[in-house]
Amino acid sequence: MHLVEASPTLREVQRAALGGAVTHVDRIEDLPDGPLFLVANEFFDALPIRQFQRTERGWRERLVGLKDGALSFGLGDETAPPFLDHRRADTGAGDIVEVSEAARRVAGEIGRRIATFGGAAIVIDYGGARSLGDTFQAVRAHAPADPFAAPGAADLTAHVDFGALAAAAVPAQATPLVTQGAWLERLGITARAQSLATRLAGADLDQHIAAHRRLTHPDEMGTLFKVLGLHAPGFPSPPGFDP
Repeated sequence: MHLVEASPTLREVQRAALGGAVTHVDRIEDLPDGPLFLVANEFFDALPIRQFQRTERGWRERLVGLKDGALSFGLGDETAPPFLDHRRADTGAGDIVEVSEAARRVAGEIGRRIATFGGAAIVIDYGGARSLGDTFQAVRAHAPADPFAAPGAADLTAHVDFGALAAAAVPAQATPLVTQGAWLERLGITARAQSLATRLAGADLDQHIAAHRRLTHPDEMGTLFKVLGLHAPGFPSPPGFDP
């Protein structure tokens, strides 16, 4: 079994849990050739981003520096990066666009492997068809946090630009982007939930109903989270993406 894991600590945990029959690699590019079947659930949102703020003539990158001895945001010099040329048509002065070079690199390798060797990928995360606005956030102990208050002690995330992932994954084919709620309903989650509910009562049933609602309801994760599928050219898309 080959696992991509950057953390030495988690590598040891995985070796202990899997009996040591593990080969760790640093990058997805280091995996051996072969079909790839991948579920990326809240993976791409954790990859690093760069933020660019639109000006009248170009862009200024949002940077982190020191102000009065404390970490703070600032803006770099005006620039015109070619990878943002296509965003001039749908943005205006003051708009922020987030770019993840790491996400595009990983999506490109996933797409290359699927197109070459076969397989499929399902990406589940919060985000949208394109990046627009400041979505960078820090979470600590399941609550929003100041990203500069305790560097290294909070999870840093940003919404996923699914359009950029789909473009980077070519020559693999991308499915339409769907909401998590719609995708799960097409896969039969309500029928499954109803079947399981017949065996539950009291607090267990209440927890079960709440979990189903949290995953599918528009006011919770149902529309905030999106799902994108990738598959080899000429092969059908994974289940759940067709209306």
